[in-house]
Amino acid sequence: MTRHRLLLAAAVGAALLAAAGITLSVRASSPAAEPQAAKPALTVHIEQPQALQLPMRMSAHGTVAAWQEASIGTEVPGLRLAAVHVNVGDVVRRGQVLASFTADTTQAELAQLKASLAEAEASAADAAANAQRARTLDASGALSAQQVAQFLTAEQTARARLEAQRAAVQAQQLRLAKTQVIAPDDGVISSRSATVGAVMGSGQELFRLIRGARLEWRAEVTSAEMVRLRPGTPARLSAADGTLVEGRVRMVAPTVDAQTRSGVVYVDLPPSLGLKAGMFAKGDFDLGQSSALTVAQQAVVVRDGFSYVFRIGPDQRVQQTRVSTGRRSAQRVEITDGLRPDALVVGRGAGFLNDGDLVKVVQETAKPKVMPESLT
Repeated sequence: MTRHRLLLAAAVGAALLAAAGITLSVRASSPAAEPQAAKPALTVHIEQPQALQLPMRMSAHGTVAAWQEASIGTEVPGLRLAAVHVNVGDVVRRGQVLASFTADTTQAELAQLKASLAEAEASAADAAANAQRARTLDASGALSAQQVAQFLTAEQTARARLEAQRAAVQAQQLRLAKTQVIAPDDGVISSRSATVGAVMGSGQELFRLIRGARLEWRAEVTSAEMVRLRPGTPARLSAADGTLVEGRVRMVAPTVDAQTRSGVVYVDLPPSLGLKAGMFAKGDFDLGQSSALTVAQQAVVVRDGFSYVFRIGPDQRVQQTRVSTGRRSAQRVEITDGLRPDALVVGRGAGFLNDGDLVKVVQETAKPKVMPESLT
């Protein structure tokens, strides 16, 4: 009986093991589950780099200065300044009276010289009459040769004194005219040192005048950049009020500084309320146009101080590519190195991608048709 039970238990166990083995075999033979498909990280727009004609500009810094500045001073020493008619910033015209000195002493001296001139004229007339009589009597022998010579010499002496007296009167008249300080040219008063009541010495400066109110930009450029500039080259700089002022190169300095290896380029400027002499200004020189490989500005991503674009691979995954950038025009950026013209790059949405991300492309950015005219 016990033996019969043992055999029955063994048979049941074998049956259970056989069933388990069938189940494992069925499970082992079933196909493996398919992996879940990867999802795109972002939907992006792509574009192909475009060749455009971009302006070539060269930046420079410099000082705004007066084209020419005239120094106006005293010409007659020892006179007291009676009145000053202009101040700093006044616009003046050629011949306008800027200041006046007292003229009483000068007028009195002129009157005295005129009286002496009248006396000299009378003496010269008398000497001329005596010389004429001497010439008449010379042939008759009534006068000796010595006496005739004396009368002729007296005539010449009186005539010389008359001319000297006339010159003295003219000098005094000029001195009287110089008691009024006259503007030598049109312009703007940039400095004033004249003080009413002061007794001025000869040559002492009273005013400084910016001739023609004309300014120029003295831009400092390197010796290598100087050879690219010529008289007439257009230039543009920003005024203090933000407006752009257009000018043209008048002259390129013939020498460079031996220490800094830089030279000065003189740019004529039109009248502008935003520019004053002495200002420091930044500007650009327009050197024409050249062809450039460009992408949209939003396609360039700056990370860790370097510029990158994301190229689209055949498997719809992006490849982060380091590039070198150059000029910028409107919404386009020049790529100078690191990108082929036939590459496809991510435009909108590039800033949210990482290297190797899977993306979904929905459309290609339209090719720009408008040629940019100026740099930003």
